[in-house]
Amino acid sequence: MRDEEMTAETIKKQMTDEEWQKVYEMSLDKSLYTNLCTSLFPTIHGSDEIKRGILLMLFGGVPKVTMEGTNLRGDVNICIVGDPSTAKSQFLKQVEEFSPRAVYTSGKASSAAGLTAAVVKDEESYEFVIEAGALMLADNGVCCIDEFDKMDPKDQVAIHEAMEQQTISITKAGVKATLNARTSVLAAANPIGSRYDRSKSLKQNISLTAPIMSRFDLFFILVDECNEVVDYAIARRIVDLHSRVDESVERVYSVDDISRYIMFARQFKPKISKDAQEYMIEEYKRLRQRDGTGAAKSAWRITVRQLESMIRLSEGMARLHCQDEVQPKHVKEAFRLLNKSIIRVEQPDIHLEEEEEGNEEDVEMEEATPTPAEQTPAQPETQPKKGLKLSYEDYKHLANLLVLYLRRQEEETMSE
Repeated sequence: MRDEEMTAETIKKQMTDEEWQKVYEMSLDKSLYTNLCTSLFPTIHGSDEIKRGILLMLFGGVPKVTMEGTNLRGDVNICIVGDPSTAKSQFLKQVEEFSPRAVYTSGKASSAAGLTAAVVKDEESYEFVIEAGALMLADNGVCCIDEFDKMDPKDQVAIHEAMEQQTISITKAGVKATLNARTSVLAAANPIGSRYDRSKSLKQNISLTAPIMSRFDLFFILVDECNEVVDYAIARRIVDLHSRVDESVERVYSVDDISRYIMFARQFKPKISKDAQEYMIEEYKRLRQRDGTGAAKSAWRITVRQLESMIRLSEGMARLHCQDEVQPKHVKEAFRLLNKSIIRVEQPDIHLEEEEEGNEEDVEMEEATPTPAEQTPAQPETQPKKGLKLSYEDYKHLANLLVLYLRRQEEETMSE
C-alpha cells in the first residue's frame, strides 16, 4: 500500500500547484465521464458508446497475480466493426495522438513478426538479436490495429497469446525468450463485402475466428444509415471543422489535463466491494441463461471471459472517479456497455397488421370469453385480413419522415 501512495505522491510532486488543482477539480466533476468523452473526441459526432468504451480502455482495469503465479490482465481490448466512412480509423488516430505509448499499424501491411517480434542477424556481431514488433513497442500503452479483418489468419493466430496472456514467446534460430506485451488492443475491421448485413449475426459479418473474437472485451458496430436528422448534424460538424478549424473544436478539458488525470487515476487499485461482487454474479448468470435459452441470440457465446471483461470495465469506472472501491453503480455501467456489444444488430421485419390483430385479441380476452357459437361466424372475417410487412430500413425511413414532418409543423405554429 505504501508503494502505491508513494507513486501517487511522486506524480503529485511532478505537477505544479495549478496542474494539481486542475486534477483535483476534475475528480470532483459530477459529469466527468461525459466531459472526458467530448474532450477526447471533439471532431467526431455521435458514437457515444464507442467513446465511453475507449475512455475506460485508457483507464484500464487492475492487473493481478494469483497465488500460483498466474497473471490476470487488466488491459481492455476493443474491436470496432463498421461500414466504410463511419470514422473507425479516426478513433484509432485520435488514440494514437493522445496516448503517450500508442503504436498505430495496419493489419494488411503487418506480418506476424511485425506485430510480435522478429529474430534477425546483427550486421556487426553476426549474432541473432530480437527486434521488437508493434505489440512490444506498445507495452503499457495501446496498440491500434487498422484493417484488422484484412490480416492473414496465420498472422492473427500470432497475437492470440499477446491479447490474453500478455506475453510473446519466441523460439527461433536458437533464441528462446518470453517477452512482455502488456498492451490494450484497439482494432478496426470492415464487414464482409464492406456492408454490414443486419439480417446476419456479428460472427457471419466479419471474417474473424471464434478464439480471437472471445479475446475482445467489447465489440462496437457502426452501421451507415440514411437518417436525415443524424446526416444533418454530421454535415454541420464537418463543414464547421473545415471552415473554422480552431473555433469549431470545443473541449471542456485540454489534452494535457486529461493526460495528467489519467496518469494519476491509474495509480488507484480499486478493490471490488461485497455488493458489487453479488451484482456481477447475478448479471453474469442472467447473461448465461439468456444465451442458453436462445431467445435472444447473442453475437458470440457468453463465457467467463465476458465476466472478466465486466470486472475490468468496472475497475476502469472506479479509477475514472478516483475511488478505492468498485461499487454496484460502476458495475451497472460496465454491464450496460458489455450488453450493448453483446446483443445482435439484426432487426426483424415489421409486421403492422399482425400486431394490431394481436392487440384486438387481447382486448376480447379481457372483456369476456366468447362461446364457441360466437367464435364460428367471426373466423371467415379474420382469415382474409393480410398483414402489412415492412423491412426495418423502410420502417426507420418512415419514422424519420414523420419526425421531420412534426418538427416542421411545430416550427410553423411557433412562427405564427
